[in-house]
Formats: sequence, structure tokens, C-alpha cells
Amino acid sequence: MTPDLATWADRYEVIVLEGGDGVGKTTHATALAATYGYQRIHATRTPEGVDLFERHRTVLALPGRLVLDRSFVSELVYGPLLYGHARLTSSQAAELAGMVTARRGVLIHLTARPEQIRARLLARDGTAPTLDQLHRLTSRYLTVFADLARHATVLTVANVEAA
Repeated sequence: MTPDLATWADRYEVIVLEGGDGVGKTTHATALAATYGYQRIHATRTPEGVDLFERHRTVLALPGRLVLDRSFVSELVYGPLLYGHARLTSSQAAELAGMVTARRGVLIHLTARPEQIRARLLARDGTAPTLDQLHRLTSRYLTVFADLARHATVLTVANVEAA
């Protein structure tokens, strides 16, 4: 599937864009905000000690059309890979995914081949994870989205143009 922003805007009030660095999340979030009136919310790693579940519940409860440039899905992926554990439980993740569904929302998994991601990050940032790290990352995203698909609509988009 290729990105179709107009179709997404017609169908969904809340769009959660997820995937590793360099797959086009910010590009698509910015376009959805500028063209279709979504409020763009960019998430970074939440500091330790902050109630991550409540933070994401608060964001998902905001009124209007929302496009999330990263969200709770990243914690489920990066937490175990980088820190040894996620700071959200599976039941909390299911509840957050259910909130997306209740808002007529969708989880969009933007992906590309690890080689493409690495090349894009090197060109953009001058540094990139190893291919082995990127393979683990893309594999973890697949696992997490397979779980979340039981609670929310998940679209996987091979974003070759962005990578």
C-alpha cells in the first residue's frame, strides 16, 4: 500500500503514524496538518517518572482531528529494544488502541527495507543504526502491530519514497 493522504483524511479522525526513524512519519504528519486540518502532535521519549499511560490517554482525548507523529506504539517497540522493558503493559496498549478506534482512528505502520532506512538516515543525519539493529527494529514493529491489530485498524505502508 502506498500513502494516500486524501483517503486517510476522508476516513479517519485520528491518525497515528508510527515506524522507525527515516520512514516518513513527520513528512506525512506535516502534510496532513497543512492540507487537511489535523492537529499535529509530535511525541518524543517521555521522561522517567511521568505516567506514560495517562499522558497518551490525555493526548487521545484531545478534541478535533489529530495526527500523531509517534505515539504509544514507539514505547512498545523501543522500550524493550533499548531499555529492556516497555513502560506500558499489554492491557494499557490495548486500551490506548481502543481509544484510537473509538475516535474513528487508525494506526499506520510506515516501513521500508532496513537498507533504505539506513541510507536515508545517513544522508539526512550523517549517522544511522547498523543494519542488524534496523532488522531488529523493523521486526519488533511487525510484532507490536500484529498485537495491536486485535484492538484497532492497522494499515501497513511500505514508504519507499521516503526511504
